[in-house]
Amino acid sequence: MTAPALDHGHRVVAVRVGRVSALLGLRSIVVGTLLVAATLGTAVLALRTGTYELTASEVVEALLGTGDSQAARLVVVEWRLPRVLFAVACGAALALSGAIFQSLTRNPLGSPDIIGFGAGSHTGALVVMLALGSTRYLDIAAGALLGGCATALLVYLLAVHRGSVQPFRLIIMGIGVGALLGSLNSWLMLTVDVESAMLAAVWAAGSFNALGHEQLWPMVGVLAVLLALLALVAGGLRQLELGDDAARSLGLRAERVRAAAVVLGVALTALVTAAAGPITFVALAAPQIARRLVRGNGLVLLPSALVGAFVLLVADVVAQQVGFPVGVVTVCVGGAYLAWLLATEFRRTR
Repeated sequence: MTAPALDHGHRVVAVRVGRVSALLGLRSIVVGTLLVAATLGTAVLALRTGTYELTASEVVEALLGTGDSQAARLVVVEWRLPRVLFAVACGAALALSGAIFQSLTRNPLGSPDIIGFGAGSHTGALVVMLALGSTRYLDIAAGALLGGCATALLVYLLAVHRGSVQPFRLIIMGIGVGALLGSLNSWLMLTVDVESAMLAAVWAAGSFNALGHEQLWPMVGVLAVLLALLALVAGGLRQLELGDDAARSLGLRAERVRAAAVVLGVALTALVTAAAGPITFVALAAPQIARRLVRGNGLVLLPSALVGAFVLLVADVVAQQVGFPVGVVTVCVGGAYLAWLLATEFRRTR
């Protein structure tokens, strides 16, 4: 006699690789496949458009190395491909960071853009660039990471109430600290010479210009390490969504998992900030869009990463067409999304 099948409330597919098994929602698989296809199509569009126009077949031949045109290979592989890969990697990193903080705070406004962690990474990078006078990629990355972690620690301590972190206090304290750091960033820009201030202002707009393979591969390597670490704490994050008491009853060390998740979220944001400057609102919007697409509850990491990669790649294509940095495009779109989100939350609470 066989046991009755467990009703998950939606159609799922069992995936087994060796001793590792998982249940994947059928809708998540379909949505993920469509997002990958849309991202690949947008990538081909980005690789073929520009001052030197190419056809889709020429792009594919250049990528596969089967074409005869050396000019096409130079344009596609050496010039345009790093920018496309940067947009995909940075979009995925920002979306994962947003998914982590929205899970920790249990609030759609829980994003590194909103709660000040992005501003902390921005401040750390500016200190390295303006106060220490270094524009090396690794130095800026270290400054962004230290600034973000210091900000996270400050916000975390301010949010502690009666021995535990209150999600709403975390958001409110983060907004206040982020505002203070925004003022500090402006002051730093005003205390240096015009040339240094202009250089920092261009970087602060958020752009993939002048990024090549030499910056891409270190960033991808660090991102791969962070993704592996995130996979280790993802189960703990899902248990934390049940509440600290329920998580502790399951044997989870709640504060340790929460601290590790905060560090990973800050590191993902700092990694993008160091590479391309502060790019806002992707971390805020992508996890919410992914959750609505897959109709999921709680932490949805892979769909969020796919949505973030697609959104930022589309934003970069638009930015190249209008001649603006990609950070300006995400601010324009993200500002409208934030206004809609606030209006929706207000109607829900009435």
